[in-house]
Amino acid sequence: MRRTALLGAGLTGILLLTGCGSSGSSASSDDGKAQLSVAGAYMPQPVSDTMAAGFLTVTNKGGTKAELTSVTSDLGEVTMHETVDSAMQQADRLDVPAHGQLVFKSGGTHLMFEKLKHQPKQGQTVSVELHFADSDPVTVEMPVKSATYTPKTGH
Repeated sequence: MRRTALLGAGLTGILLLTGCGSSGSSASSDDGKAQLSVAGAYMPQPVSDTMAAGFLTVTNKGGTKAELTSVTSDLGEVTMHETVDSAMQQADRLDVPAHGQLVFKSGGTHLMFEKLKHQPKQGQTVSVELHFADSDPVTVEMPVKSATYTPKTGH
């Protein structure tokens, strides 16, 4: 009986230590996740019936980089482009650095909307969904601004 009691006490101690170890590691892994938000989103009113551009800033306040893998919209097909050596190139994935930003701006990294189902007009909004490799999707309402709109702050 004494032996059974000692064995039970030993197993209980091991289980308690294991429980403490696992809860401590999950708390620290939560601190390392990407924490994403979006600001400054807009689309200049398209001058074309079939194409448009979109701009925004994705901020990551977390300790782990996030990887933007795609963007979708009911408006049409959306691709990500970056400017490299003055040439526009389609990007399959873009990083949002830990404690950093991914900026989509005119003349740089931007969204291209193609095969538009309709031409959005100034004052309307376009909904887009940003898809990430290891984070939940983020839905963004992108206001349509004048074709010559330039943001005063941000990008």
